[in-house]
Amino acid sequence: MIRIFSYIGLLGGLLALTILIVWQGIGDVFSVLYESGWILLTLPLVWIPCFILAVFSWRLLFPIDRTPPFKELLLGLWMGRAVNNILPVASIGGEIAKARLLILWGRNGIDASASVMVDKTVQALSLIPWAIMGTGLLVYLAIDNNLAIKILLGVSVLSISILFFIYFQRAGMFGFAAKIVGKFTSSEGWGQITNNAHDVDASVKAIYKDKKRFALSIFWRTAGLTLQTGEVWLGCYILGHPIGLVEAIMLKSLTSIITDIAFIIPNGYGVQEGGYLLFGAMVGLSPDFSLALSLATRIREVTIDVPGVFYWHHIEAKFLINKTRSRKA
Repeated sequence: MIRIFSYIGLLGGLLALTILIVWQGIGDVFSVLYESGWILLTLPLVWIPCFILAVFSWRLLFPIDRTPPFKELLLGLWMGRAVNNILPVASIGGEIAKARLLILWGRNGIDASASVMVDKTVQALSLIPWAIMGTGLLVYLAIDNNLAIKILLGVSVLSISILFFIYFQRAGMFGFAAKIVGKFTSSEGWGQITNNAHDVDASVKAIYKDKKRFALSIFWRTAGLTLQTGEVWLGCYILGHPIGLVEAIMLKSLTSIITDIAFIIPNGYGVQEGGYLLFGAMVGLSPDFSLALSLATRIREVTIDVPGVFYWHHIEAKFLINKTRSRKA
């Protein structure tokens, strides 16, 4: 069912993106990009520090004595993010890919599964201070206080939802789910699956128990989101319409929030562009420039995410080939 909604979201998002570009004028939008020159292709480099901080954040969610090497976490996060951004997986498939990659590389499956589950929570929690920051700047710039109130109400609902999710995680959601499913299956191996589920629950609780490392993980994630502002600020500069750092933070923050909330639409196609149109107008950006800026930030999807998906496919294919050969032997 989730996959069906994801495909519907992908088609709807691409349709909305196409309509917005046609509506504003394909020639006008792409002329802004073309006139910036080849230097625009260097824009994804600004995003790399944000990615490094995300690795630091995830690293804190493993037991100290069983933390995977930084290289494995870096590659896992790169490919997991690529899967979430490129494929219609409702921002969940990438998390599964991250855990599976670590397991394929010989890491503890319980640790990998628990860390990925909590990391997803950390990603959601980091959106709260990020959204508050952008909303605060919206008020500071005296742009639209009514919109700011609506955003804060939305953030409040998001916060409550996340707290409920954490509660269910700490209450042993995996073991409970496995137990329920076990009542409707006669599989002989289900008992082992149930035991593993309880082990994951115990590992999740241990991560939350270390409040200092958990809080630091949220800090690094939030810091990474904040650094993404550089992508918008530099993008505006390269495209020929410089804006201030405060405006860039507000624009990136609020656009990111609405894109993340619409997680069912892969990579927020159409949603991100709508956000740039809405909030870009508030800082004096024309519609065609706002769309060009949004497309400029998507360059990293081609230069970073697409190769990530292909590399993930290569690793999975290599594993299946080796597994088939070992069976024949």
